[in-house]
Amino acid sequence: MLKAIFGFMKAMMLLPKPWLAWMSLLVFANVLVPLYFIQTLEAKVVLAAMICSLMIMTALFGAKGFVRLLGIGHVAWVPMIPWLIMRFDNTSFESFFGFWLAAIIVLNFLSLIIDGIDVMRYIRGEREPYLMLNA
Repeated sequence: MLKAIFGFMKAMMLLPKPWLAWMSLLVFANVLVPLYFIQTLEAKVVLAAMICSLMIMTALFGAKGFVRLLGIGHVAWVPMIPWLIMRFDNTSFESFFGFWLAAIIVLNFLSLIIDGIDVMRYIRGEREPYLMLNA
């Protein structure tokens, strides 16, 4: 499992710069900022969903490599986003917490669109790893 974890992290660092920036933004919004708001239920849910996602993607990476199917790892975001939207009613856009909540909803929704496209491409036959690691 450690080999898969380190391999997955290494593969992510080899992504083209725009994708690496996108992934870094997702990690910042889904891991680092929730640690700042850890006393809130929303932050705990976002952090738990991200940990779940990373576990799924690491397991998939260990089994298949860096393939388009990795997008399925964000499946925990599917129920989380509508739940966060409902929680947003009690929050002001003017607070840092409200800004983060709105940002996480938008960022994760956009990521799900990208993930959906990747998974569909995998289902349609694009199964070759799009990153190859030297052993």
